[in-house]
Amino acid sequence: MNEQLKSIQATLKTGEEILTYYEKPIGCNLLDFWRWSVSDILSNATRGIFAEFIVASALDLVKNNIRNEWGAFDLETQNGIKIEVKSSAFIQSWAQKDYSNIIFSIKPSKAWDKESNEMAKESKRHVDVYVFCLLKHKNQESINPLSIDQWEFYVLPTSALGEERKTIGLKSLQNLTSSVSYDKLKSKIDSIGKIG
Repeated sequence: MNEQLKSIQATLKTGEEILTYYEKPIGCNLLDFWRWSVSDILSNATRGIFAEFIVASALDLVKNNIRNEWGAFDLETQNGIKIEVKSSAFIQSWAQKDYSNIIFSIKPSKAWDKESNEMAKESKRHVDVYVFCLLKHKNQESINPLSIDQWEFYVLPTSALGEERKTIGLKSLQNLTSSVSYDKLKSKIDSIGKIG
């Protein structure tokens, strides 16, 4: 094939789109798939995406936007502030002997370009701001990731993390900044993004 296949732009879905087999409905729609695939919000992979959604909602980036799964950064504000969202929790969806140790990965990475299908040559941090989202609730019976008051958020400029550091634990994070509540997240990101 001589002509390059261009990237496909995703379109916003409603959940009502139906699955078909030879143009006949099979009795499932896209909402059924979403329920089946991401109902376990406590699982690490889904919780990470959900944390991005929480931050996006605080920044008014949810309506009419689609998550860019392979982007060099997770979110970008209307002011151009690029954000990496990290997530952790004390309680997991599996059996535990004790609460999880809170450690966030912050290692530099190579960006992938969707249009050219090529990786950048150098690893680096591609964002202005990191938002560390901690599902802080410690009671298995009442944990509910949908209750945003069970989360706390730590916002730091990328420059505060140091170039060599690959992970950061909760204590180190708390030594660098205080947590902010959901309703203060946007103003904190905006203020740090301007200086970061």
